[in-house]
Amino acid sequence: MPIKPPFRSLLLLTTIVISLAGCAGLTGNSIENEAGQPFNADQLPAQEDLPKFSAEKPRAGMPDGWHFYRIAPYKKNTLYRLENYQGRTVLAANSKTSASGLAVKLRPRSAQNLWLQWEWKAVGAIPQADNADSQHDDAPLRILVAFDGNKSKLPLKEKLTFEMASLISGQEMPYATVMYIWSGKNSVNTVLNNAHTSRVKMIVVDSGWDGLGEWRKHERDLAADYKSAYGETPGNVIGIALLTDTDNTKSETRALYGDIELLRKNSK
Repeated sequence: MPIKPPFRSLLLLTTIVISLAGCAGLTGNSIENEAGQPFNADQLPAQEDLPKFSAEKPRAGMPDGWHFYRIAPYKKNTLYRLENYQGRTVLAANSKTSASGLAVKLRPRSAQNLWLQWEWKAVGAIPQADNADSQHDDAPLRILVAFDGNKSKLPLKEKLTFEMASLISGQEMPYATVMYIWSGKNSVNTVLNNAHTSRVKMIVVDSGWDGLGEWRKHERDLAADYKSAYGETPGNVIGIALLTDTDNTKSETRALYGDIELLRKNSK
């Protein structure tokens, strides 16, 4: 029996959100690493720090400490590899009608006074992409932050979504996710809702294609962004992921990720 479109969308959403906490998605053979071997997501170690791409040598294969996740078995994989760029190692993403990402499971830490710092570069435009439209929701660059929280206070619809995620995957969705994106059509600082759940919010940090080929540096206050997106104080940060996708627009793009870091700053 074919999967109906609404359920397929929820399945995709479930897989993405589960992956954000470093849990890597569906159990069994649905999720594999780049060598084609399935792994047990429950056994992934929680890490204190985000591994740096710049600390490695250029090569194909998984960056140390990062874990591959597949969006769905029928989706093509975005290709990631460590490349030399002007004397330093960066992560290159090459997406051709594809969607997959990398994730790190973190030891829980307070979001208060915690900042996310990174730099990235979009090389190829995705003219048809529109992150406000679920049918064209692609982006050359995304960084996702997963938060813990009290799921018992969520509306019934969201609880059912969480229960379906658990039934499909055998693993729990994070309470909430903030996703920083490079958007083709939406203005900077726009907060976009996911079409299928209120527990994923997208924040535009770069917009349009005039900045193609330029390194963009960002530093974001996670607690402030979470409160802006959700209207409440955040729980602990439990995972970081990145994603370059072109599956909805059936297009092709290339992008580069520099080091991603979590910084604890003293409150003023």
